[in-house]
Amino acid sequence: MLPWLRPPRYSFETLRETRPLNTILPFSESPAGTEASAARHLPKTERDRLLKGEILLTSHTAELWGTGVTAQMHLSLAPDNAWSQLTHYPRWVEYFPDMTQSTLLQDCPDAHAKPDSRTKKVFQAASKHFLMLAVQVEVYLQVTERVQGVRRHICFRQERGSFKSFLANLALEPMGFGTLLTYTVEAAPMLPIPTPLIQEAVRLDLPRNMQQMRQVLCGDSRRIC
Repeated sequence: MLPWLRPPRYSFETLRETRPLNTILPFSESPAGTEASAARHLPKTERDRLLKGEILLTSHTAELWGTGVTAQMHLSLAPDNAWSQLTHYPRWVEYFPDMTQSTLLQDCPDAHAKPDSRTKKVFQAASKHFLMLAVQVEVYLQVTERVQGVRRHICFRQERGSFKSFLANLALEPMGFGTLLTYTVEAAPMLPIPTPLIQEAVRLDLPRNMQQMRQVLCGDSRRIC
């Protein structure tokens, strides 16, 4: 789940400020009956843009030297189909061009866990150029998968690695004849890089990665699914 910089060949728009990811309710605390609320409560203009294939971004500051971004896109796939692909973590190298490794280290059964929740350990590595430097990044992630009504969530939390902090949440839910994918990420680097520079890098990079993810998930890189 590592966003990296590549100039996009299509346009997108930062729509609004959002609250930090660490203020979002945990899965177990989400109000009952809100499983599909994100898709249902989208303004019509945003819903129409998503159904036309646009990728919508929102941004917020996370902490000192950190940034947070939410990306949303529509997939012409059933949620079950998208879920089965996204939870196959070695395939993440196909979604993000700068990712060099994505390995499932451990599937962690928990006798006390809820039947709709599962925890795994994943290692990811990436290589890219940033601010004239070649940067190598490695993260060991705790990954929690959760099915909650018609919604499906994957939460990625860094246990150790190259970031001061890294937290991401990917959500899938039905929308139209397909799926709304919402990906929120907060990251703070070890080095004191000014927040505007980080935000600009993510702003340029994340839409292209989401576009690549959609093409791979839909199985045809010649079209937008």
